[in-house]
Amino acid sequence: MLEAQEAGLLLPRFTYEDAWTLGTLLVGLARERRAPVAIDIRRGAQQLFHCALPGSSADNDAWIDRKRRVVERYGESSFLVGARFRAKGTTFEASSRLDPDRYAAHGGSFPVAVEGAGVIGSVTVSGLPQAEDHALVVEALGLLLSSYDAGDG
Repeated sequence: MLEAQEAGLLLPRFTYEDAWTLGTLLVGLARERRAPVAIDIRRGAQQLFHCALPGSSADNDAWIDRKRRVVERYGESSFLVGARFRAKGTTFEASSRLDPDRYAAHGGSFPVAVEGAGVIGSVTVSGLPQAEDHALVVEALGLLLSSYDAGDG
């Protein structure tokens, strides 16, 4: 299922305006749910969007950085990477040989992948249980993709 999500959320493009649209979609969804999250969107090394909602803290920013580094290293969602380690009967922390203070294979960071270019960035949410962080990102990316299909983007 996680692999299918990534395959199904391939974007036709990802501009500065698209990053803003995605960020505001995430903020809107989080506000509706009163979710105490921080949101981060990057293209390469450049941060294009960041927002911290009430109830979030600097710890969420640290989690964002750790989860984002997993996406940057593996080119897949942080949730999928963690699930792959668990499927092998181990954990990311025990078997990746990466510093757990810098990398976290917990749900909430998702690759921004563009047709013909591959993974060009990431979108990350922190503040909810990992499956909910992941689901919020997937929902917002689906809405962004639908807006392209509808001709709005």
